[in-house]
Parts: sequence; structure tokens; C-alpha cells
Amino acid sequence: MSDKQNILYVILDKWADWEYAFAAGAVAYLGEDKYRNIVVSTDTNIKQSMCGLRCLPDCDLENVPTKYAAVVLIGGLSWRGGDAEKVMPLVKQCLEKGKPLGAICDACRFLAGMGVLNNVKHTGNGASELNEAGDGYKNPQGFVAEQAVRDKGIITANGTAALEFARELCLELGINEKQIETWYTFYKRGFFASA
Repeated sequence: MSDKQNILYVILDKWADWEYAFAAGAVAYLGEDKYRNIVVSTDTNIKQSMCGLRCLPDCDLENVPTKYAAVVLIGGLSWRGGDAEKVMPLVKQCLEKGKPLGAICDACRFLAGMGVLNNVKHTGNGASELNEAGDGYKNPQGFVAEQAVRDKGIITANGTAALEFARELCLELGINEKQIETWYTFYKRGFFASA
């Protein structure tokens, strides 16, 4: 267990559980026991998802493992409030360490407001939404109208792209590309899709 690399998934109250499920599932399944999924939040109190699921975070922001392979911000309804600001130091640390940083749905808007997306191609829930992120966002020309975008270690996706987000995260982590594509195709097309 000790040789596993930590993947930190940051959730806030009213988190989007479906956005976490594919990413964490793909990392655990395709990572061949290389990674450990760790749920992080502002505190260790139970966080309820948008669907009513309750999650007890593994640690709070003050006790995040010092060694990790990536930080992943899971979307939801709380990325525009005060709790989100508490995540900024972890995001900055992740960037300083040169580790992959992922964000999906409204967490993309959060990164835009921080200025994190100013030098990378990126996506989110729409160009207009990112433009409303605040003065920190200065890269509307970098917006790409795709489900998920990976550029310079930053992975972004819109709220309907949990599967694509998981694929791009796994690719960024260096997991076997053939295995990723087989996994992705299975979940995208299902059991009964024609060849």
C-alpha cells in the first residue's frame, strides 16, 4: 500500500458525484494498483452530493498528504462560495510541484477565476460562463468547445463529460493508452453497440 501514489479528489458540499465516479473508478481500475484515491475537503465533516449521497472525506485541506500524483477538483454547486477559496493554496501547490491538475464542471470556472487557465487550452461549461469568472480570467481565446481538454498538465471538462474527463486524466497519468481506450469505448458504446 505504501508504494501507491495518491490522487487527491477535492469535493465541496453539494458535489457532483457522477463526475467523481468515472475518474476515481478509471484510476483505480486501470492504474493497476499504482494509485490510491483520497477524498479531500475543507474539513472532515460529511459532504452531501447533489444526488444525496454522503461522503466522509479522508482528510481536510490542512492534512493533505505531502506526496501526490495529481489533484482533481470535482464540480458541484459550491465552487462559487467562500469554501472554494480555501482550496486555492492546494491548487497553487499542485502547480508549483508540476503535478497534473484536473477540474470538471464549475470547478473549471473556479480555476479560470484564479487565472490558472490563462496559458493553456481549456474547456468548461461554456465560454460565456468562464468569461464571468472574474478579472483573473484573461484567456477566452484558449477556450475549446470540446467535452474535455488536456494541455500542459491541466485537464478540464464540462459537466456532461465525466467519461471523457476520466480518460484524459488517465492519459495524463501515463496509464497504458490501449487499456484506456478499451475502457473508454466500452463505457461510451456499451455492451450492445454495433461494431
